[in-house]
Amino acid sequence: MNNFQALGISAGFVKGLTELNIIEPTYIQQNVIPILLAGPTDIVAQAQTGTGKTAAYGLPLLEKIDPSLGMVQGLILCPTRELAQQVAKQLFKFTKYSAKIFTEAVYGGEHIDRQIGALKRPTHIVVATPGRLIDLIKRKAVDLSAVKSVVLDEADEMLSMGFKKELDEILSFLTAVESKWLFSATIPNEIKAIISKHLAENATRIDVKQENVVNKNISHQYMKCEDADKLNALQQFLRAEADERGIIFCKTKAATKKLSQQLIAKNFAADAIHGDLMQKERDKVMRAFKNESLRLLVATDVAARGLDISDLNFVLHYQLPESDEYYTHRSGRTARAGKEGLSLCFANDYEIKTLRNYERSLGIKFKELKR
Repeated sequence: MNNFQALGISAGFVKGLTELNIIEPTYIQQNVIPILLAGPTDIVAQAQTGTGKTAAYGLPLLEKIDPSLGMVQGLILCPTRELAQQVAKQLFKFTKYSAKIFTEAVYGGEHIDRQIGALKRPTHIVVATPGRLIDLIKRKAVDLSAVKSVVLDEADEMLSMGFKKELDEILSFLTAVESKWLFSATIPNEIKAIISKHLAENATRIDVKQENVVNKNISHQYMKCEDADKLNALQQFLRAEADERGIIFCKTKAATKKLSQQLIAKNFAADAIHGDLMQKERDKVMRAFKNESLRLLVATDVAARGLDISDLNFVLHYQLPESDEYYTHRSGRTARAGKEGLSLCFANDYEIKTLRNYERSLGIKFKELKR
């Protein structure tokens, strides 16, 4: 089945998808959409970012909404403000040519009164971070009594950010729910506990195999350099790629701050996002990057969760990530929507061994970029 109509998606949504140049369903969409459309069901899908999971759960959720009923019927839980905003924006784009379905994103870091006001309008789907949703429930500002479907997006990330208590509370509170759809890049024991407590025993399991995860349009390369020479090598690369835009990854907040300052000092249009930034500062940096007044974004792995920026030419790994999963996540920031992109690692002799492990576990091949 190589189109969305064949999967059971209605014509209005297909038209919206076509306009977004989403024509061929990804592996996860092909496997998940028919199951979710078939009727009430619980599902556990193991899938990384970049596999097309938002449309995989978003389209069936939209199909289940009754627009004439002005109540919240779908709930999507996300770990971060960025992901919540992004999911709400995508659902809005999918509905351009269909009956009006209203989605509201609610998250911490913004005045709760504004969000309470927004929820007074007819709302069919709420996309929320767990902490903010609990606050709204306590204030009786959101009515979830008609919610039939709940999605846990990036469930492992929500748990690693300390939201276990909130997730338990929210899932226990939803009485009318018929379908629980859990999406997670990894399934650690804490996720297994959530699954066995809140999901049906016969929940469908979908595992997006590694070979279906790595984007074939990404060229994986490395540049051999010792730590002391990394900054020079990076500058050399950036000067050679004069107008190209991308993200540079570091492992720690301190390294991220330091590298962005070094690049600014060398007259590169760069800035950093990391966990120490206030939400307002973070939004300002992201706006500047999206409107292209910034060319380079220096980021930690956590800060880059859920970022969806189109037309990035490259992802640079100034420091290698903690795991091959994070490598997939990082490199997936480039080559979006069928375009090509470069994922380049600056690696010392020891790190080149790690790249060999990535080749084996991810089924990719690194090419050396000579200086």
